[in-house]
Amino acid sequence: MKQRVSLVAVLAATLLLICGIFGSARAEGYYDPPSGAQINNINVIGTQRIEPSTVLTYLDVKVGDKMTEETFNRALKSLFGTGLFADVTLRQKGNTLEVEVQENPVINQIAFEGNDKIKDDDLNAEIQLRPRQVFSRNKVQSDVNRLYALYRRQGRFSVNIDPKVIKLDQNRVNLVFEIDEGPVTKVEAIRFIGNNHYSDSKLRTVVSTKEAHWYRFLSTDDRYDPDRLSYDQELLRRFYLSQGYADFEVTSAVAELSKDRQRFFITITLNEGDRYRVGKVAIQSSLEHFDANVLNQYITIKTGKWYDASEVQRTVDKMTSALGDMQYAFVNVKPDVQRDREHKTVVISFQISQAPRVFVERIDIHGNVRTLDKVIRRQIQLVEGDPFNKTKLSKSEQKIKDLGYFETVKVTPQPGSAPDKTVVDVGVTEQSTGELSVGAGFSTSDGPLADTSIRERNLLGKGQDLGLKATVAGKRTEFDLSFTEPYFMDRDFSTGFDLFHSTQNLIRESSYDQKRTGGDIRIGYPLSEKWRQSLRYTLAQNDITDVESTASLFVRDQEGANVTSSLSQEITYDSRDSTLFPTNGLYSWLDAAVAGLGGNSRYVSGKVGSSWYYPVADKWILNILGEGGAISGYGDHDLRINERYFLGGSTLRGFRQAGVGPRDIQTSDSLGGDYFYRATAEMSFPLGLPEEMGIQGHAFTDIGSLWGLDHIPTGVSSANVKDEDSIRGSGGLGVSWRSPLGPIRVDLAKPYLSRSYDKEEIFRFDFGTHF
Repeated sequence: MKQRVSLVAVLAATLLLICGIFGSARAEGYYDPPSGAQINNINVIGTQRIEPSTVLTYLDVKVGDKMTEETFNRALKSLFGTGLFADVTLRQKGNTLEVEVQENPVINQIAFEGNDKIKDDDLNAEIQLRPRQVFSRNKVQSDVNRLYALYRRQGRFSVNIDPKVIKLDQNRVNLVFEIDEGPVTKVEAIRFIGNNHYSDSKLRTVVSTKEAHWYRFLSTDDRYDPDRLSYDQELLRRFYLSQGYADFEVTSAVAELSKDRQRFFITITLNEGDRYRVGKVAIQSSLEHFDANVLNQYITIKTGKWYDASEVQRTVDKMTSALGDMQYAFVNVKPDVQRDREHKTVVISFQISQAPRVFVERIDIHGNVRTLDKVIRRQIQLVEGDPFNKTKLSKSEQKIKDLGYFETVKVTPQPGSAPDKTVVDVGVTEQSTGELSVGAGFSTSDGPLADTSIRERNLLGKGQDLGLKATVAGKRTEFDLSFTEPYFMDRDFSTGFDLFHSTQNLIRESSYDQKRTGGDIRIGYPLSEKWRQSLRYTLAQNDITDVESTASLFVRDQEGANVTSSLSQEITYDSRDSTLFPTNGLYSWLDAAVAGLGGNSRYVSGKVGSSWYYPVADKWILNILGEGGAISGYGDHDLRINERYFLGGSTLRGFRQAGVGPRDIQTSDSLGGDYFYRATAEMSFPLGLPEEMGIQGHAFTDIGSLWGLDHIPTGVSSANVKDEDSIRGSGGLGVSWRSPLGPIRVDLAKPYLSRSYDKEEIFRFDFGTHF
């Protein structure tokens, strides 16, 4: 029998001779030099879990084949390709082929050690190996690479992962990933080369990657991400194109890792090029019997102004939408931008041509493991058989993103089964929609507060919203349970209900406590894209309790409980660019309510108001707000104090909560009013700090008035009740901070129009957080 020799054994023996250490080495994938004889029999040895017949099916060699080097190589490749064997040896014994295998062990358990920042469950979800699977070094290495990629996405480039194998009996092993996570590798500096017209500090506000600073301790923007760096190059391109630099390009973007592997230095090299103004703007149409001049109203680009690529795209979108409304479903609007480098101008021609008639063949949705298809499909503005419309496709993608259920959303058209058909491919990646939050804060109105809430915004994958919230404050407690079905009967018709219980300490304002318990049911539906109507029925018990003995007779006369059964409606108009931090647009509302469908209360009320946002300059936002309301009892019923309006605090800064309006000057109790109006003009502006800090300044003036008492009880002298409709006014300055712990705002306001019995408040502080 020939001596078994392998390259691994030769290398091992050489090392042993050099080091003076004796040992042995095992060969992997070895065969004796074949003789070319015919194989009459195949004998498999060394199997434990695997049947010899199974090995023969993988062998890719059968009886009757020749024992050649090519045959043996093919057999070894086939067996190792299964991933089941750690070692394979082929031997020729006459006309018998002997196949000796050493099986890979089975994984008994997988564990992680040293991981503090990423949980075991998240690491397990990343790797492919599982207990009771066959151990494979290639799979282990693949999983190690996956874990490295996961940590690098978290910004930890100094991580070290060492897989350890612990041998057990019965050819089993435990696999342990020993992890040294290391510190977060942050971006130390971002530098720009070639920027002659904009400073480094200005361009750092454009890119999404940020330099490491102390105030970003809860942010991940200062961690290096290759994908984010690619996105930053696109952001720079958009910025320069919007400023007229039509030849702009990023020539390189390099991220260098420091020697200690804890810091990145990013260098972006630019070629700004020349700045262009808009020359001639024209529309050229190839549509038959169509007057292109009707589209001039949608051109927002002005001759002589700096070229702005974003304005060009907005014009294209408006023209495409307008043509669609004119029943031109199959058109292309393509901007042709010609540069005149000598005169530094661009000539823009909007080319309108007949596009091929393409229809939506079907809509494919994938990636939604939990969310039902219909929840996504109802946000898509196209259905099977519709003419394909790129604008509607873009709006559909944004509407799906606005759901907040998905980490990523990509809506793309794909070729259909025929040239005139297209398939709309919707790919999503789901994210967590459950929320468990605990909050703490302080409010001038309510004092110190704490709240907790549990909410699921996509209940059972149906898009339903279920929430439970509790708030405990120095002067207020609230418990709320709410449920909303946004698409009742699969139509854009929302339904829901609320159950609530609250107590409020109003001793300081009106010498009593208030308790409110009840619930409501509500429905809502759109009247158009920006108009929405909602209806609500409310049934609640209101208790006025703990009235102080020194309280006004007006208040003491209303101590006790009453039941309110009311029906209300609200119509809203919303054209704001953001519901959280609007910078442009209008939000208007009209509320009306009637109580008396049972219960003790009888009143009708109405409120109307608008809030308008306008960008005066870059980051300078003007907000004009106006609101007015009225409430009146009917029949023999007078209004109760808890049904009236109150003004002050956040609604009229410079005055305390319920600080203006009708008041019993003898007891200093606020009595509320039947009529009110208020208006605000506020300018928000930057303070010269980095934009990502979220700190803004505010200058404001508030005006308003509250008046009207429909009933003064017997025993209350009219001389002691002050009820005037005179205007109040205040002005002041404020600072707001979108801190990592929640929004904080401080206002200093001074009344310039007031009455002697009003309650003023110079300083106002609000803070809230969720963590």
